[in-house]
This record gives sequence, C-alpha cells and structure tokens, in this order.
Amino acid sequence: MRRYKTETYGDVIADFYDELMAPIGDSTIEAADFLAGLAPGGRALELGIGTGRVALPLAARGVRVHGLDASPRMLERLRDKPGGASIETTIGDFADVAVPGSFDLVFVVFNTLFGLLTQERQIDCLANVSAKLRPGGWFVVEAFVPPVGYDRRDGSDPASFDDEQARLEVTRHDPVGQILDARQVLHTPAGVRLLPVHMRYVWPSELDLMARLAGLRLVDRFGGWRWQPFTAASRNHVSLYTTA
Repeated sequence: MRRYKTETYGDVIADFYDELMAPIGDSTIEAADFLAGLAPGGRALELGIGTGRVALPLAARGVRVHGLDASPRMLERLRDKPGGASIETTIGDFADVAVPGSFDLVFVVFNTLFGLLTQERQIDCLANVSAKLRPGGWFVVEAFVPPVGYDRRDGSDPASFDDEQARLEVTRHDPVGQILDARQVLHTPAGVRLLPVHMRYVWPSELDLMARLAGLRLVDRFGGWRWQPFTAASRNHVSLYTTA
C-alpha cells in the first residue's frame, strides 16, 4: 500500500476499534493482571497503546503507564475514556521509543510489534527498549505464532460475522519478506469500511535472536496470559525478556 504510514491503521480503525476488540475482553483483564504482577506499583511503557484497552486496567492496578502511539486519533479515543486523561502519552513511531526516563516494564501486545515492517526497524525497537529498561526490568511481547512451513496464500477468509455485521479479510502474502498486506472489509448497518493491515510477522526463535542482538535475553515464554505452557500447539505466545 503506497500511502500506508505508521499511523494509518490506528487512524482508520480508531472509531470502532473497541467494538471490534470486545470479544477478547477476558484476555484484556488477564493481560492487565499478568503485567501488573511484573511491575507492582512501578512505571510501565506500552508500545502502541491505542485506545488504552490494556493500559487503562493496568493503571487501575497501580502501575504508572506511559503510552506511545503513532496515531493521534487512537490517543484521542484514549483520552475520552474514564481515566484516560491521566495517562501520559507520546505521539510517534514506537520503534524509536522516544520517551523520557526509564521503566520497570515495557510491553507490546496483540501483534503490534509486527507493525514495524522491516527486521531492521524491529531490532531498532528492541535496542531502544533495552536502553529504557531499569536493571531487572521486563520487556513483554504478545504475538501470534506463524505455523511451521507458513505458506499463507493470497486470498480471502471470512473473519467473523453475526446478525449485525460481517468481516471479510483479503490478504496478499510475501513469504520472502514475511509481509502480510491485508484489507479487512467490515460490513455493518452504518455501511462498509475498508481497514488496512500491513505487518511483518516474526517467529519466536527469530524474535529471540533479535532480542539478543539488542541486549535482551529470553527468561520465559507462555502460551497465553494465564501462564499456560508454551507448546507446539500454541497459537500465540507471551514472551518475557530482560536485560542480558
């Protein structure tokens, strides 16, 4: 997508992002509980804070959260929510982690790390995270696990539907660059919206190597926010890193 910029996804989806994410509400609470346990009463930075889906319940658990996001529209939605105005935010590309101070916890959830579209930018992000972590601090990544032999072809899939709306995803896949270029077509009573999704996916082993290059080491990996064991059948991972 020639005109796709860092902020494009957030600006386009901001007005109905929370409604789309509503089905994973339980996971949001689990994520907040998990993260609060790593930095009780500490200072945390969320990369790609969006509308505050995780940051707000985390702040309610006593963690001081600073959020970084490229989309001004997403941050507007955050500030409109109860408690949102009290969360410090910075507008910018989260690969640069251009915020002051150091943190007990830095986290990026829901595949947001994959929004950095080159391996170099992903490594830049991890290196900046490493520089921002206090001694003994945590970097947490939540993302999907690409299947072994991942060869997703161009095509379309019915993502979801109910009596009120239907969502169809049309995808182009570049297996060499590990790039997914997708359009989610959302059909609701209010009309049809086209949501662009552009990402570079990463296998957990590749993420671990990039982390090592950035001065981080893997401490543990789970299959979800309830500390489930990570196995060959896990579709998602929650990975914990600290400074090497």
